[in-house]
Amino acid sequence: MKKHNYSAGPCILPQEVFEKSAQAILNFNNSGLSILEISHRSKDFVAVMDEARALVIELLGLEGKGYQALFLAGGASLEFIMAPYNLMKEGGKSAYLDSGTWASAAIKEAKLFGDTVVVASSKEENYNHIPKGYTVPSDADYFHCTSNNTIFGTQMKEFPSLDMPIVCDMSSDIFSRELDFSKFDLIYAGAQKNMGPAGTTLVVVKEEILGKNGRIIPSMLDYTKHIKAESMYNTPPVFPVYASLLTLQWLKNLGGVAAIEKINNAKAALLYGEIDRNPLFKGAAAVEDRSNMNATFLLNDAAHTETFDAMWKAAGISGLPGHRSVGGYRASMYNALPLESVQVLVDVMKELEKNI
Repeated sequence: MKKHNYSAGPCILPQEVFEKSAQAILNFNNSGLSILEISHRSKDFVAVMDEARALVIELLGLEGKGYQALFLAGGASLEFIMAPYNLMKEGGKSAYLDSGTWASAAIKEAKLFGDTVVVASSKEENYNHIPKGYTVPSDADYFHCTSNNTIFGTQMKEFPSLDMPIVCDMSSDIFSRELDFSKFDLIYAGAQKNMGPAGTTLVVVKEEILGKNGRIIPSMLDYTKHIKAESMYNTPPVFPVYASLLTLQWLKNLGGVAAIEKINNAKAALLYGEIDRNPLFKGAAAVEDRSNMNATFLLNDAAHTETFDAMWKAAGISGLPGHRSVGGYRASMYNALPLESVQVLVDVMKELEKNI
């Protein structure tokens, strides 16, 4: 039976990425070697890294605008450290929007480097909405936000315009919708949502903001060192970068970010429409802040849990249980999840209503 993978990450990837990756594991570029064993300094892999970095800039519409793309390791969690290390001045200040668990984790790390102002937080409401109407201190070295909150199913629909660098953790909605990405000076994202398998992290940085904070930065944490080394300061995560390249190629062939946004909008409209229509269910996040990537919802009567769980599992659905912080269910609808899979879930929800 076909599985409909709603896992929040690592998550579903395009079928052609699996097939091409599998072939490369056996024989990469007809070299007689596996992608898992080739040198990262080989001509074949240097070409992979160069194309992947260039495709990132192209798909985000940042060509000729002074940005560099890097594929690093350590996940977004390491970027929680690298961002303040590279951007916060000695004795300086940063400003953060607290909209979820990972935003809170980023704030914790930033506090190690200097005065970290939380401009607004939705923690008291269990992060069920995106804070709004906040003021960012004009003397902050940068402003940090999280575009999509995987656990709570909220997503920023608007971003502030500020006279300071804007840093954004886009781990769970990178490449999913059109934005003016030039509004951001530093974007980072773990690969394991919309871009590839776990093991590499995308960083997109406007080069002119670097080297201005007066800090001595350890080499492995210094963006300028990684840029100079063309994302190969040390051995990169070869296979995750290659699989990410395949996913970026798939996205480009599909029509790019504009094309996938239309598909993502259709998926979200279908599922949220059923959540709102069906009297057995309710959404967990504020309607105006609902994420197109992660739909969180609950049964109005927990007595139906066992029946519903049995039904969606029988339909071949996987990865639907919600995070313990919210409970209920979380349908992660990343780029590679087809509309067909969303329809299967909606049909199960309708069937439950008929049987109750």
